[in-house]
Amino acid sequence: MADDPTFAVFDPDLPAAVGDTPAVAVDLVRLNRNIDRMARRARAGGVALRPHIKTHKSLAIMQRQLAAGAKGITASKSSEAAIFAAGGAPSVTIAYPLLDPAKIDRVLAAAATPQTGLRFVVDSPAGVRALGAAARRTGAMLDALVEVDVGLHRCGIDPGADAGLALVRTIDADPHVCFAGLLSHAGQAYRAVNAEAVRDVARTERRIMIDLAERLRKDGIEVGEVSVGSTPSVVLNDGFEGITEIRPGNYVFMDRTQIALGVAGLADIALWVVATVVSANDRFAIIDAGSKVLSSDAGPHGSDALAGFGLAWHADDPGRGAMTIAALSEEHGFVVHDGKPPAIGTRLVILPNHACPVANLAREFMVVEGRTARRWPVDARGCVS
Repeated sequence: MADDPTFAVFDPDLPAAVGDTPAVAVDLVRLNRNIDRMARRARAGGVALRPHIKTHKSLAIMQRQLAAGAKGITASKSSEAAIFAAGGAPSVTIAYPLLDPAKIDRVLAAAATPQTGLRFVVDSPAGVRALGAAARRTGAMLDALVEVDVGLHRCGIDPGADAGLALVRTIDADPHVCFAGLLSHAGQAYRAVNAEAVRDVARTERRIMIDLAERLRKDGIEVGEVSVGSTPSVVLNDGFEGITEIRPGNYVFMDRTQIALGVAGLADIALWVVATVVSANDRFAIIDAGSKVLSSDAGPHGSDALAGFGLAWHADDPGRGAMTIAALSEEHGFVVHDGKPPAIGTRLVILPNHACPVANLAREFMVVEGRTARRWPVDARGCVS
């Protein structure tokens, strides 16, 4: 597509529309298209869509996802979940094991007034005990999903051991906690070397989840939800038979990592960073965006497939090709040039390696539609507790 002369790497109006640099810019047309495409994918697959909002942390973007058909949202941390519960999410899945009573109570309090549905995640008896204690303090009945390790080896029970059945029995023994189903995150898809390897991760995730659900059902346990997540494994898969819901997050923006995996193309990228060349030497053009804007993330889950910290194009002449951002300090980016450095004052448009930390570092998005830019706050910026 990039060889097509009618194809624009980015909206040509975007670099000028954002105003001051560095700026985190969102192309509204591409954002809406990405949201609609995933909603159609969920409908076609017969699964509920509960997107992970840690990617964008924006109430305005959540509202677009809900309007497109999302049944609720997924969050990571309690402070993040509380903002979205209070901000109108009909239901929130906290896909992170909460053990601190204060964090559980924070979410319950935020969800009480708008009557937001809540689902918690557990992978240990300690997590069940924490939920049970919170339920007794508040008089609530809390839903718990059991997280399953499908290969990332981060959180979750071993699906091949007896721990799953034992944990579900622990939940059933608590009159204030209800077993709501199974949840997984195949984050190891981000370490895949190509699209087919991502599909293999998705097949493995689906097989593990279906097999475990069937084992539990044979033991007389009702399994309501079988929930899977990660943008790569949701986009590149063989179908959702046996799955009830999907929880992708990055799909709203896409990024350089998704392109490297074969999940997206340049035409799908909705989040860009616009920066200005402030100095130049015989090796590098120096821009006003460093690790405090782009982050030093080489890719999610330890991916090492990408060289550098992003790709940069001349704002006025993207046809000259992409330049690699070779290094970052806190306030500066080092852009490798071809011996002809961009003039000082030139604007560059940057494709970040990983959109999620870039969004979290920004106070606001400059949302561009044509020559118009609007400011959308990043409502849950810095919510890491």
